[in-house]
Amino acid sequence: MKKLTLIFCFLLSINGFTQFRNYSNEFLNIGVDAAALGMSKTVVATSNNVNATYWNPAGLVAVKDYEGSLMHASYFAGIANYNFAGFAMPIDNKSALGLSLIRFGVDDILNTTELIDSEGNIDYNRIQLFSAADYAFTFSYARKMILDGFQFGANAKIIRRIIGDFATSWGFGFDAGIQFKRNNWEFGLMVRDITTTFNSWAINEEEFEKIRDAIPDQNQELPETTEITKPKVQLGVARKFTIGRDFGLQTEFDLNMRFAKTNDIFSSEFVSVDPALGFQLDFENMVFLRAGVGNFQNTEEFDGSSSIAVQPNFGLGFKYKGIQIDYALTNIGSTGNALYSNIFTIKFDYSFYR
Repeated sequence: MKKLTLIFCFLLSINGFTQFRNYSNEFLNIGVDAAALGMSKTVVATSNNVNATYWNPAGLVAVKDYEGSLMHASYFAGIANYNFAGFAMPIDNKSALGLSLIRFGVDDILNTTELIDSEGNIDYNRIQLFSAADYAFTFSYARKMILDGFQFGANAKIIRRIIGDFATSWGFGFDAGIQFKRNNWEFGLMVRDITTTFNSWAINEEEFEKIRDAIPDQNQELPETTEITKPKVQLGVARKFTIGRDFGLQTEFDLNMRFAKTNDIFSSEFVSVDPALGFQLDFENMVFLRAGVGNFQNTEEFDGSSSIAVQPNFGLGFKYKGIQIDYALTNIGSTGNALYSNIFTIKFDYSFYR
């Protein structure tokens, strides 16, 4: 019955009522690149490689040759897997393009809707497995602007969401970003779902009928099939420092904004703001040590008292001969005994071999 209830909750989660939703396509907000996650996602102003396809497409103009990136992360004690693949290349000395693919999924979920037949007999051979997976394919374009130091970029993204044979969805939306650099200062603005992102669901009515009465006295009508994702804004300012001859320090402060009332530390009916701060110390641009703090949330305890929850992140990186390997330790997937999530990214820069 627990598995049956899980399926039932999946179907309820797509009830969009053809309205704006505060939380929709949330898998696109998890983040990619262990280097960025080790800094608590504070890279909107400084992202300047293939992973800018996610963080701020304006940063792609810094790509000098073919670049590729692969990332894998496991969340919720290994129940969910998050994978990312990206590619970027310059078009000319003023513009660049990128492609990326994200998959976030829970696989091998037990489908027990036919475990018990119409006569009350239990047959375990009737149990099947299915996956609940979200996909996003993004095409990115970036170009330097006429004004010195400014560059902009945009994403066009196609979203595919699949819940076994129960329901599927197609979505489409746009992101836009801008970066500005002056001396050692860098500024960035990223607007996700800038035109809103529309998802249209197709419900398998035959499969839905099998779980309509899964919970006693809770007969459910067929969910509505459309949802619209609100825009989100990320604003960042960064400063680079030189420490002696061999060390460099990159710092960035970001504000992550949603146009809804949430549990963020600064929240109103109009907008909620979650600040984040990240650091990266490098040795000759070859060895990297990263740290960050973010995801400040107002939480309510069981005794009715309130407190502020904070998420710290740490990371390491190593770059040699066009290959960069990064690791991040985060607690995005904190649950049960799995207090932290381990994230790995490998990036290839073909320009080293030219």
